[in-house]
Amino acid sequence: MGTPNWANRTIFTGDNLDIMRGMNSETVDLIYLDPPFNSNKNYAAPVGSKAAGAAFKDTWTLSDLDVAWMGLIADQEPAVYKLLEAARLTHGKGMQSYLCMMSVRLLEMRRLLKEKGSIYLHCDSTASHYLRLLMDAVFGSGNFRNEILWKRFNFHADAKRFGKVTDTLLFYSKTKSYVFNQQRVEFSQEYIKSKFTHVDDDGRRFRLDNLNPPGGRGPVYEFSGVTKAWRFTEAKMRELENQGRIYHKSRVAQLKRYLDELDGQAVHNIWSDISPINPRAKERVGYPTQKPLALLERIIKASSNEGNVVLDPFAGCATSLIAAQAEGRKWIGIDLSPKAVELVKQRIDALTAVPIKINPRTDIPQRTDIDAPIYYRQNKHVLFGQQEGVCNGCKMDFPFKIFDVDHVVPKSRGGTDHIDNLQLLCSSCNRIKGDRPMEFLMAQLAKQGATTVY
Repeated sequence: MGTPNWANRTIFTGDNLDIMRGMNSETVDLIYLDPPFNSNKNYAAPVGSKAAGAAFKDTWTLSDLDVAWMGLIADQEPAVYKLLEAARLTHGKGMQSYLCMMSVRLLEMRRLLKEKGSIYLHCDSTASHYLRLLMDAVFGSGNFRNEILWKRFNFHADAKRFGKVTDTLLFYSKTKSYVFNQQRVEFSQEYIKSKFTHVDDDGRRFRLDNLNPPGGRGPVYEFSGVTKAWRFTEAKMRELENQGRIYHKSRVAQLKRYLDELDGQAVHNIWSDISPINPRAKERVGYPTQKPLALLERIIKASSNEGNVVLDPFAGCATSLIAAQAEGRKWIGIDLSPKAVELVKQRIDALTAVPIKINPRTDIPQRTDIDAPIYYRQNKHVLFGQQEGVCNGCKMDFPFKIFDVDHVVPKSRGGTDHIDNLQLLCSSCNRIKGDRPMEFLMAQLAKQGATTVY
């Protein structure tokens, strides 16, 4: 378990990839993300709403950085790379580019999760089938827990196909040992009428439950004139009978389950009891893809405990952060738009009468969970030996004095001075790359035909 290098209630403004790269490993208990869906639409909050000014473009193309990311993924995550290639062949370069953007971020999220942590990815039918495969590749198919359908609409007319009324939540854990608190809801009237069909003299409703164990593996003795295996011991059966909890009919004994003693029905994977944000809802801020608090509260209560850390790397209007605050969790959010900081402040202030300090940041955190490095230029001799005198960019041989020590991921993007993030570049490649990620250099060299993207 790592030590966070950021304070509770921090909201970062910037690219979530850069910021997550700078965060210490295994510091988060639960991640909820509601990323762009690759819908090929542009979204903007209406003028006059609390979220006015928040906008994003949900259209993806295979840019230079995406092409270079493909090379990095192919080198480090072959299963993910094969999926991206399949997406290109079956769905086109737009889907491949979108999944590439998601891949590099999900790999960082895996690193940030604690061993008992979980992640919920919110999506719709546009890319849910690909994202399910991507999550399998990143987190392992054995760590898939649920595909949850959230019913957003009661009716959605569509003349040429069945109406789309659901979003999908892909629930994965990092390992097979994870936090899960069973959530329950009140029984519906229809369920009560169909299942709790018996009424005692005092008016208490009950249903009948089998007293015979599955497979006949319980203790064997005579009860009510019948000798066979029973679910409970003989003493327990006598106690239940004395309490009036045994229902007898035609020499068949059954257990009375009273409605007023039950906590409700366990929540299953179809969530039709949480309504979307309607135009008159008090919690509505006008953000184009705002989700209801009740949805995030259920996720947070189910997959974290009080005091745990919740991360939302696509914070938007910060519903997940508000829900985390309300449920006694620590939280951290990231969003490209500075509007997210304003919305967090407004919504936190409305949540409590006591002012709560939040920590807005625009910098990239620097990791503290790895050993302090020596001055990075002192690694030049080691790197020269490791690279065998070959530039890590153009792949050409050069004398020692021509090389510059460079960061693979710039410090301004969350990189560190550790040798794993250092390389030698020839002077020409170093000028082209500048203070940008290695992906940029590889894409530029590929354009020039100087090298192939690895």
